[in-house]
Amino acid sequence: MMLEKKKVLPRIIQGGMGVGVSSWKLARTVASYGQMGVVSGTALALTFARKLMDGDADGVLENALDHFPFPKIAQRIKEKYLSIVESKQKNRYRNVAMPSLDQSKELTELTVTANFTEVFLAKQGHEGLIGINFLEKIQIPTLPSIYGAMLAGVDYILMGAGIPARMPYTISELSLNHDVNIPIKIAEDGDNEPTLSYFSPTDFSEGEKLPILERPQFLAIVSSATLASHLNRSSFGSPDGFVVEAPIAGGHNAPPRGKTTYNEHGEPIYGDRDRIDIEAIAQIGLPFWLAGGYGSKEQLDAAISQGAAGVQVGTAFAFCEESGFEPSLKARVLKAIGLGKAHVKTDALASPTGFPFKVAEIEGTIGIEAVGNERKRICDLGYLREPYRKESGKIGYRCPSEPEKDYVAKGGKIEDTIGRRCLCNGLVSAIGLEQKRMDGTKELPLVTAGDDLKYILKFIEPGKTSYQALDVLSSLLGMKLNPII
Repeated sequence: MMLEKKKVLPRIIQGGMGVGVSSWKLARTVASYGQMGVVSGTALALTFARKLMDGDADGVLENALDHFPFPKIAQRIKEKYLSIVESKQKNRYRNVAMPSLDQSKELTELTVTANFTEVFLAKQGHEGLIGINFLEKIQIPTLPSIYGAMLAGVDYILMGAGIPARMPYTISELSLNHDVNIPIKIAEDGDNEPTLSYFSPTDFSEGEKLPILERPQFLAIVSSATLASHLNRSSFGSPDGFVVEAPIAGGHNAPPRGKTTYNEHGEPIYGDRDRIDIEAIAQIGLPFWLAGGYGSKEQLDAAISQGAAGVQVGTAFAFCEESGFEPSLKARVLKAIGLGKAHVKTDALASPTGFPFKVAEIEGTIGIEAVGNERKRICDLGYLREPYRKESGKIGYRCPSEPEKDYVAKGGKIEDTIGRRCLCNGLVSAIGLEQKRMDGTKELPLVTAGDDLKYILKFIEPGKTSYQALDVLSSLLGMKLNPII
């Protein structure tokens, strides 16, 4: 039945947005109406731990852990994070270790269980499709994250922000409970042997029986026919399909091809070389979905007429009632749109990755340049840290958004720190899990959205101030929908 279900291609893939914006509640709702719901796999270990520290008042996370196939591991997670609720001092979250190549077994267990839990909850109460979205740029947590999602029966894995050539092979191996590894990009690595990240299901399970797993489908997120063709011919196997993303989509965008020029706002200018050859992608013969500016029925119909299976839509879902954005922030964004004060900037500097990043310039967020510049630089989450090779030969970690003197001391260039934002803290704060600092200040949110942000008020019915995922689906498909439960 599982394999048959995956053969039914959805018209709409709900985007895997931000850190926790594509929540299990949103993904479950979308899947309940016959389309593909997607959870964000970014920084799940951190957000899962903080939600447990907040007390898990409705018990849904603990219930999910009770279904985790390795009970001893689940119990350790409960004891470490649920037990500290009463002792959480001054409303500050206990630090969670940052991902690293030599990270503790404890962090690996947290990563696996967090991904399991998010997918498990998204899959409850329906027979629809659930995917999980990862960034290729965030490599170190990738293997335990994928395995955790597979333990919960995830149907699709999506990956972008890089070239995920090894993923088809890696996913197949993990579905067989085989040991796997992937090479990690190391700056200043010279002629050293590739540095590998390892994951062993057998070691992780501590000798307990390993479950039989279904292999999920893999969709590579690409921005050109050239990359799609390259991945299709990879010696590691071809993706099962593509999400083809234009540069007006939210989050990270591929940089313009060739020499980059900028407009008067400092945004990279995309030209003829960046236009996607849809016909060439269609000729590859794999299913594909178009993304970035496809938030209407007319655009869905246009995509299908070009041979696409459908579209991926993010921004429209990001601000619906079921999304993970903190509710008051969501309301502020919707109000700002109505007032014409919700500009989206393609910021060439904001992301530590060096990729252009869509920033919504919303008052009271670090998306406002002056507000972002006032933030005291602290790097304590570390998901976008770059591994580099020290003179001693050991691996160190640095981030252009950390304190400038620390970054330079680690061999980084001072010019690379200019304009950088702490995406980790900003995006986590946007879903209401902000850290309170020792001086009493709180981390401010960062909102990312696609250029379609200005159009989403069309989903709000007269007399209302918000909208639901069902409103988006009904508008896109041009029909009244009933759940497929």
